[in-house]
Amino acid sequence: MKIFYADASPYSVKVRMAAHYAGLAAESIPTDTASDPAGLLAANPLGKIPTLVTDDGLAVYDSRAIMHYMDRQTRGALYPRNAAKRTEVDILEATADGVCDCLLSIVYERRLRPEEKVHQPWIDRQWAKVERALDHLEANMPRLGRKPHAGHFALAAMLRYIELRFPGQWQRGRPKLKRFPGRFETIFPDYALFRD
Repeated sequence: MKIFYADASPYSVKVRMAAHYAGLAAESIPTDTASDPAGLLAANPLGKIPTLVTDDGLAVYDSRAIMHYMDRQTRGALYPRNAAKRTEVDILEATADGVCDCLLSIVYERRLRPEEKVHQPWIDRQWAKVERALDHLEANMPRLGRKPHAGHFALAAMLRYIELRFPGQWQRGRPKLKRFPGRFETIFPDYALFRD
């Protein structure tokens, strides 16, 4: 298997951590999506990362689709079987991924537009969503048991990304979220392998 990825991509980090944890051997292929690499485009017409290519050539893309595929391949290593618990994990993963969507929207707005065309009301709106979601997560912190699940990987990847792109701008009033990476590392010691 191969995973096309970029170091900074939180979705790539989530998928790569989960694959590592689940024991799925996958070659990680660093990918610059801006250069439209032929290998990525052959696998994923959207040219987005992460993209997983299986041993038999099946391309699976969108991080959640990849997570679900890996869960099926490992007979439930990433998601609980209990329906209510599974829904909690799905919601946590969707919330963490949604925060990343907002953060990336801000990054692209600043990076891709000339300074005089950056639309601050759009950035403010995205940051307001981030703040609400972080407050929600702080008030509803997921329990960490003996083994991580897909929601934990999504949250850990999101916190890594927000600190990478917005260092020191999110922790105030959120001590539980601030402590989460260290706590997560106690049940997934290889978290450190996925930092820049």
